[in-house]
Amino acid sequence: MPREYRSIQEVAGPLMLVQDVEGVAYDELGEIRLEDGQIRSCRVLEIDGGNALVQLFESAAGIRPRGGRVRFLGRGMELGVSKDLLGRVFDGMGRPADGGPEILPDHRMDVNGLPMNPAAREYPDEFIQTGVSAIDGLNTLVRGQKLPIFSASGLPHAKLAAQIAAQARVKKEDGPFAVVFAAMGIPFEEAEFFRKSFRALGALGRSVLFLNLAKDPVVERIAAPRMAMTAAEYLAFERDMHVLVILTDMTNYADALREISAARREIPGRRGYPGYLYTDLASIYERAGRKKGKAGSITLLPILTMPEDDKTHPIPDLTGYITEGQILLGRDLYRRGILPPIDVLPSLSRLKDKGIGEGKTRADHSGTMNQLFAAYARGKEVRELMVILGEAALSSLDRRYARFADAFEEEYLSQGFETNRDVEETLNIGWRLLSMLPRSELKRIDEEYLERFYGKWEGGRNGGTESGDSHTNGTGETEKKAGGGGQGT
Repeated sequence: MPREYRSIQEVAGPLMLVQDVEGVAYDELGEIRLEDGQIRSCRVLEIDGGNALVQLFESAAGIRPRGGRVRFLGRGMELGVSKDLLGRVFDGMGRPADGGPEILPDHRMDVNGLPMNPAAREYPDEFIQTGVSAIDGLNTLVRGQKLPIFSASGLPHAKLAAQIAAQARVKKEDGPFAVVFAAMGIPFEEAEFFRKSFRALGALGRSVLFLNLAKDPVVERIAAPRMAMTAAEYLAFERDMHVLVILTDMTNYADALREISAARREIPGRRGYPGYLYTDLASIYERAGRKKGKAGSITLLPILTMPEDDKTHPIPDLTGYITEGQILLGRDLYRRGILPPIDVLPSLSRLKDKGIGEGKTRADHSGTMNQLFAAYARGKEVRELMVILGEAALSSLDRRYARFADAFEEEYLSQGFETNRDVEETLNIGWRLLSMLPRSELKRIDEEYLERFYGKWEGGRNGGTESGDSHTNGTGETEKKAGGGGQGT
């Protein structure tokens, strides 16, 4: 029977000091019984001899020194797991938040997980289709990858997260697919947006949601991503599912970590964040991946807002060291109505070459991807020159590159938040845009693919043939093109 202690010495914000304890371990859970009979939860942050520093899960209001009893439970924070997790909504502590009953668990798992042996990891090399051209075509997501989305205040990362969660797919023969979604420190309106979006898009039945609201205790913000990763580990490695985990917003998580660190009077690091921020983020991110001998996988998309749009801020900076690339949202694109506003040139998926090609996407994918990057980069440079020199000072080829850049943003990048493009459609749109340029300019594509695809989808809305013109499809037959390149705005 766990002992009860009446030795609360001090309460400071979310922290409480209990003296004269025995046999209490780090990360152990506890219960505080107040004088009026209320029960609140806590966990052990630090042990120093007979002193235990504990972190409160609820408000500290009403707790006073020597005025309550503390009982330690002899176990750490756990999540009850079973196949019934799918289709449910939980709070940051893993308690039902959808009005449904408690989960009847097959067993309980420690939310801190177990480190994955590097020798047991499989290399990520299987394509995941998100339905978003800027990702699928140019910065491909690979099963088992960690690919963060760097956003900023006011940009529509929440809508992009909901779109990816609803549209993401693996090939049917690869096995069942699930989404685990965790939101941290979000307002009530945003939580309702996610609930309604998942239901409306038909994604709730294959998803598990953990929603931590801004009004909830800070410690829940620390627990929410670990709850999500624990649910993902169960579904992936015990239920053999391919799991996409989306965590938003990791900036709120890091701010909660800083708040608790300040309450513990720890020496701050960069921008006031604790010196162990890198290690803490890695303890979450590195739980994603593929294991040898396991059919399932965990792919991770953490989303973070960069304070003051600063990529060198500690949160995006350290995240970049741990993960395999980044998807960057651009404020300038958003102002011009390009949705989703993914800035593809500074974005990078370091594993994209492993997940594309024959048998995964299409044999021409790599060449067209590189050519689109090169052509768009040149088109943006030409547009900048046009502002200084005027269009008349440009060569006819430069003007074609400028029109290509405009069409690329309007037809390839801008598809709205409701259009779901398969990778074949994305590649075909790319070829139609590349057909605006002279064939001699397409030096990054093998000749066999130029023979097969070049000119089969002609021009774009801002160059080449106009919308509604006839063109020749991949089989050599003439058909009518509706225009817009699959635009969904």
